[in-house]
Amino acid sequence: MKKNALKIIFAAVIVWIAQVAILYAQEMTIENYEPKSTLVVPGNEIKRAKFPFIDIHNHRRRTPKPEDLEKMIGEMDAMNMRVLVNLSGRSGEALKQSVRSFKGAYPDRFVIFANVNFRGVGEPGWGEKAAAQLEADVRNGAQGLKIYKNLGLTAKDTSGERIPTDDPRLDPVWKKCGELGIPVLIHTGEPRSFFDPHDKYNERWLELKMFPRRARPAERFPSWEKVMSEQHNLFKKHPNTKFIQAHFGWMANDLASLGKILDENPNVYTEVAAIVAELGRQPRFAREWFIKYQDRVLFGKDTYRPSEYFTYFRIFESSDEYFPYFRKRHAFWRMYGLNLPDEVLKKFYYKNALKLLPGVDKSGFPD
Repeated sequence: MKKNALKIIFAAVIVWIAQVAILYAQEMTIENYEPKSTLVVPGNEIKRAKFPFIDIHNHRRRTPKPEDLEKMIGEMDAMNMRVLVNLSGRSGEALKQSVRSFKGAYPDRFVIFANVNFRGVGEPGWGEKAAAQLEADVRNGAQGLKIYKNLGLTAKDTSGERIPTDDPRLDPVWKKCGELGIPVLIHTGEPRSFFDPHDKYNERWLELKMFPRRARPAERFPSWEKVMSEQHNLFKKHPNTKFIQAHFGWMANDLASLGKILDENPNVYTEVAAIVAELGRQPRFAREWFIKYQDRVLFGKDTYRPSEYFTYFRIFESSDEYFPYFRKRHAFWRMYGLNLPDEVLKKFYYKNALKLLPGVDKSGFPD
């Protein structure tokens, strides 16, 4: 009797486990769905860039400890990263500290960009004061200016109004950059899908469901077209200033239109931080585009995570097919390599950046 009872209990437990498993499978949502591809194709991870490269777009906000900086240099060497541009240099005393921390022990491996605080726009003489502060920051070691996405989206003037990117009150800053010969790396706007209705037609529906604060609804924000047109107008207003359009100007999904922006504005360059997933799904057209605009495009990453660079190298250097991207929320598709020609790679990895960045030691790069 005891054995029969145990058998009955055991069978009941097995049935319960099976029912729970079925219930879990039935209740799985699209957020949980993460299928493993069964496709087997040749290809290998690339852990070291073919040529030395400059990461034109990165952020290191915290002051590093000497041991952390030494570790970072070792990681950079392993990847063949020759120079990292820290866009989060800030201004004034904070910028001086950033320059000392990063360039003190390794003067040739880091570049620091200054930042502008738009608080006070609307006060008399704001533009001239900001330009003077920028000039002081350059004397103290800044080699460029980084503009964050708050300009044009959320930054307000003293009357509480949104500050357009092409606001004439900011003109002294852009003019000063041209006079000083430093580039402006400017992040304007967000992906177009963030501004579109969050409905079944939105390609980034899942990302917006997982991160709803990324949405830019029309009742709270200007349209994508308005925000980006203000940036493009800024480029035209200041032809003597070199601009680096961050994140391909959120036009990596429309390369023909991005090409027109570059054609119309010879003072503008662009960079690939956080948008390579778009390139990896259109390898043939993207390859043609890179060859055509090889003198205007720069390497950038945005976040410093060494293992994520490997996907960048593979996209630009290989002809591999159908390999995964490293961050699900940016791409729900697989990547294909562009297999860029060596001369294009060299320009993309370092030659174009060397043309723009003042004071970089060129001895660590091939001719």
